[in-house]
Amino acid sequence: MSDDPEDRMLGWDESVFRDEHVFEIDWLPETFKHRDTQMETLKYALRPAVRGSRPLNVIARGPPGTGKTTAAQILFDELTAQTDVKTVRVNCQMDSTRYAVFSRLFAEIFDYEPPSSGISFKKLFSQITDKLVEEDEVLVVALDDVNYLFYESEASDTLYSLLRAHEAHSGAKIGVICVSSDLELDVIDALDTRVQSVFRPEEVYFNPYGQAEIADILGERADRGFNEGVVGPTVLDRVAELTEEQGGDLRVGIDLLRRAGMNAERRASRSVETEDVEAAYDKSKYVHLSRRLRELSDSETALVEVIAAHDGQQAGDIYDAFSEQTDLGYTRYSEIINKLDQLDIIDADYTNVEGRGRSRELTLNYDADAVLERL
Repeated sequence: MSDDPEDRMLGWDESVFRDEHVFEIDWLPETFKHRDTQMETLKYALRPAVRGSRPLNVIARGPPGTGKTTAAQILFDELTAQTDVKTVRVNCQMDSTRYAVFSRLFAEIFDYEPPSSGISFKKLFSQITDKLVEEDEVLVVALDDVNYLFYESEASDTLYSLLRAHEAHSGAKIGVICVSSDLELDVIDALDTRVQSVFRPEEVYFNPYGQAEIADILGERADRGFNEGVVGPTVLDRVAELTEEQGGDLRVGIDLLRRAGMNAERRASRSVETEDVEAAYDKSKYVHLSRRLRELSDSETALVEVIAAHDGQQAGDIYDAFSEQTDLGYTRYSEIINKLDQLDIIDADYTNVEGRGRSRELTLNYDADAVLERL
């Protein structure tokens, strides 16, 4: 490359990116690295479905950004392309009730949405199982982020309906993959005993990626997504290092690469430098927070805003400010606190308050300005 600075500058119609879609969260890599053991266990559990039998149920657990959803998507794509097994992935952040889950199953099985009102769960359930038996299909359901069903107290009813489908309709064959990023949630213990007796899943743990593994995976993305020579080894190592600091969450690293590339383009540079990575990190490290905040309801968002303004105060005091905005009762207020605590957006620890006994102190787990900026 020429030493002339002008030769290193991007023109208006030029880009450092070869394929920017590679840095989208839903992009599936051609090679799924460092997850051979997990994939083998999942394939073992699903193999009976290929033979027309009910597959084994699975719990896939691990921190965010460790490949759980990608593993399910890759296996589902393979099953759809090579077998007659019907597969449906349900995003439980979006569909967090039993009715919403089965509405999603209905839409995927029938290729159209169920009526928005006027159809009971019993009828919805019956139409799904009737179709499976009529077509002699095995259905595998991935409940992605199943922890959200637990947060809404919907998990046991949802799983009971799925796992007992063959009793309600002879010949219905359904297997379930529960994907959870909440390491404090013991999925089996949190289920009703009536569900525990029929669930009995295989367990697959997705451990955090190490720095070398992160560099290897992100290096492949960089090769596919950037033009040749845009990202060098030093930059890639720094991205991997910062990603590991965020618990090995690959979504942080992927977003960091994309934002660093955009920063390089802002400088009209043909290469990404360490300074681009450092500048991007302040935003990329909050990828997980942004994702969780986007999924909150209006009342949940309102409480986050109130806590940000009264960080570290007692739950009773914060409720006074919250109720002025929403008119919600204390029971619903407590439910939202529990959910925000489970999502790790806040800490809600009990403390002894003089003259008032034990009370919960509500504190944000992130910088208040960073939270408010992303609401």
